Amino acid sequence: MISVSIIGSGNVAQHLISAFLKAENIALLQAFARDKTQLTHLLEADKITSDYSELKEADLYLIAVSDNAIATVSDQIPFTNKLVAHTSGSVAISDLNPKNRPAVFYPLQTFSKNKEVDFRPIPICLETEDKTDYDVLQKVAHSISDTVFEISSEQRKALHVSAVFVCNFVNHLYKIGNDICTEHQVPFEILRPLILETADKITSLSPNEAQTGPAKRNDTTTINKHLSMLTDENQKEIYKLLTKSIIDNGKKL
Repeated sequence: MISVSIIGSGNVAQHLISAFLKAENIALLQAFARDKTQLTHLLEADKITSDYSELKEADLYLIAVSDNAIATVSDQIPFTNKLVAHTSGSVAISDLNPKNRPAVFYPLQTFSKNKEVDFRPIPICLETEDKTDYDVLQKVAHSISDTVFEISSEQRKALHVSAVFVCNFVNHLYKIGNDICTEHQVPFEILRPLILETADKITSLSPNEAQTGPAKRNDTTTINKHLSMLTDENQKEIYKLLTKSIIDNGKKL
């Protein structure tokens, strides 16, 4: 049985707590939260602390806090030579205090507080400085996920940037599409089957193979019609930039 303590109370921390409570061979020993009430719906009161000095000794401490707080939090852990991992996609392993054995336990997924997720298909990216520590971290990761990768800090930076493009930016484009639909009194739900089919294509085709639309065809007539009907200048600039990127990509192939 591997004992795990989680430091944090936000979206990632809460989803990890839920996952580990169901995991075999994992004992969720304790959770740290500045505001204990953020976790009382998940854990008994005696398993939650807001005082670092009350942290119990565990096999693994997972720091699931905002990126700019990770280094400070790692300084507060009142132990030495313990396995301590953060869950960030963009923070280097070297940002953790070297008094403990640093590691990274990065679940590559978007987490929302009120949206339950199944951890089994979620890729978990691991990094350690020691092979024995990696073996422990791998066991913990496999207790909740079927997909585990060894990824360096540099590789993780690239993954995180890629994730911003395919997740955060794409979601903002959904928001723009929704705004345009609202402006013209069209139900956004009409686009949902298209969104789902587009996402599903990537499971069997490369992004290049899945690309369709007027920019792919270099259909300047349709492109100009779209630009003429857009009333928001930011929307126009985004449309132009993405259209140019798609056209330029076609020229490289």
